[in-house]
Amino acid sequence: MKPWTAALLALGLLAAAAQTKPTAPELWNWLADQNFAERWRHVPGEPEGKYRGGPPHGAVLQTFVNDLAFEALRSGRFPLPAGAVIVKENYTADGRLANLAVMRKVEGYNPEGGDWFWAEYTPDGRVLFEGKAALCIGCHAQKKASDWIFSGQD
Repeated sequence: MKPWTAALLALGLLAAAAQTKPTAPELWNWLADQNFAERWRHVPGEPEGKYRGGPPHGAVLQTFVNDLAFEALRSGRFPLPAGAVIVKENYTADGRLANLAVMRKVEGYNPEGGDWFWAEYTPDGRVLFEGKAALCIGCHAQKKASDWIFSGQD
């Protein structure tokens, strides 16, 4: 392989890696395509459906996980694999959906934060915050041993 060909290939790989950097709008669109509330499962060890919550989320919660997250949590495999996604629907005391908090595991994204990409949305998909969210990381850091995850298995 000629040196310039190798350089172009390396640049192409770097460009592809840069394109995989997560964004909240991309994640929202993917979640909508997944129809997560109908097709995904609940966290093993947590109630199915809505359950009592509290700060910083909502008074009532409902949590969904994709298959990668479900299988890892069910078998107690930590850290969760790249591609694992957790969605927490946060409801007010009167049952109104207030927002959605999402964790997406992205290999190499943020090693200091467990490689989790964090996002919070309004019910219609407006991004409230995204990325290496200090609020999320600060709270979830107490659960580093369980890959930054609070669950019914605690």
